[in-house]
Amino acid sequence: MTVANTASSSATANLASIVRSSDAKTAVQPKGSDAMGKSAFLTLFTAQLKNQDPTDPVKNEAFVAQLAQFSQLEATTNMANSLTQLASSMQGDRMLSASGLIGRSVTATGLPAILSGGQPVSGTVSLPAGASSVQLDISDAAGKLVRSVVAGSQPAGTPGFTWDGLDNSGNALPDGLYSIVATATVAGAKSTAAVNMKGTVQSISTDATTKDLVIEVQGGQSVPLAKVLSFGG
Repeated sequence: MTVANTASSSATANLASIVRSSDAKTAVQPKGSDAMGKSAFLTLFTAQLKNQDPTDPVKNEAFVAQLAQFSQLEATTNMANSLTQLASSMQGDRMLSASGLIGRSVTATGLPAILSGGQPVSGTVSLPAGASSVQLDISDAAGKLVRSVVAGSQPAGTPGFTWDGLDNSGNALPDGLYSIVATATVAGAKSTAAVNMKGTVQSISTDATTKDLVIEVQGGQSVPLAKVLSFGG
């Protein structure tokens, strides 16, 4: 009986000293994370070496494969960190370069027409296939239609137009922001055409979602920098 008790006690002690891979993973892996870091990998790898079956040890090829996986994991982690730092650096450089656009004139789709001092307002209409006719509808800041102009046949491209700042009755309109909508008739069908206007850059920012640079022009209209058609003086 004494011998049996001693053996049982010894076996219990030996079993208590064994670290299972699942226990090791639980001990080193941060709570709330499903990713295995390199520290956890090393802990599991060491536990495997300590507790392998002496009568059937893991083959050298298997250990080499696991080491290769660890090396690849570490290289990928280092590369990801480097790319993150590079992206942050490039974002700062882009913002610094774009700051030179403040105060300059840009042409983009969807910008408001700014009437100032009774001076004519110019813009262009994008017509990839041309049009048999083009109608321009001009509305004030409240959305009220103040002027409609119909032009004849237009070639393919971006033909220009000039608005004299007058309403349909020939009266001068007050200074302010106006929206212009173009309707093109192509092969008997009407569709909205893009209107390109000029504006002065007031500020530069970064879109929180896409990380793209965004410019804000006079009047408070924001446009992605990638959609700017041209830059002026």
